[in-house]
Amino acid sequence: YRPGDDAMTDDPLARLRAIGLGLPEATEKLSWESTPTFRVRDKIFALFDRDREGRAGCWVKAPPGMQEALVAADPARYYRPPYLGGRGWLGIRLDADADPDWDDVAARVEESWRLVAPKKLAALHED
Repeated sequence: YRPGDDAMTDDPLARLRAIGLGLPEATEKLSWESTPTFRVRDKIFALFDRDREGRAGCWVKAPPGMQEALVAADPARYYRPPYLGGRGWLGIRLDADADPDWDDVAARVEESWRLVAPKKLAALHED
């Protein structure tokens, strides 16, 4: 995935998959029966989810304080996900009603990958 790539599909899982699997050593694995998770060396850095109303979203690991700041600034786009929200993970709404900014989603997924990836691997993927 490259920021600004308008040729991508409107399917949020397909777009998230393109972003997540575009990172070094990233793999996809179904967890909890049907949840697509994206991992680096078997550590989750992003996952795709649908809430009870069927709205698509993804969860990513965020640096300390980032979840609170983004949720407070834009609660229509960001949320505190169940289960991992208490650990600082950030939820990003991906449904069409949320009008996701895919460049921002890509940046947040890559940031999460960097937080989870081994330091030597992350260092090889410096900008």
